[in-house]
Amino acid sequence: MARAPRKARDPASVCAMRDRFDADIAAGTLEVGVAVKRMRQISGLTQEQFAKHRGVSLLTLKRVESGAGNPTVETLTRIASIFGLRLAFVHNNPETVAVSLRHNEIV
Repeated sequence: MARAPRKARDPASVCAMRDRFDADIAAGTLEVGVAVKRMRQISGLTQEQFAKHRGVSLLTLKRVESGAGNPTVETLTRIASIFGLRLAFVHNNPETVAVSLRHNEIV
């Protein structure tokens, strides 16, 4: 079955999506599933295409995006690497992190 060609996307809107994504990542406001879905949407790929591109199963990607999955570190690393991201622990409260960084303290 032949696939329909991808729709042309406005580069400015893709850039804006990427900027919002980066800001939300920096603020620590994205859950894993939402972040993965937004990475895929920014990439302009279907779930099937993105899963194949990242070397994960379609079912795994669907579960991750829906928040129902329990992905391995390896799976998350494969997905995140497309955006140059690495897995890390993040503080639960971004405001606390901002305050501690301003005061050069570790909370």
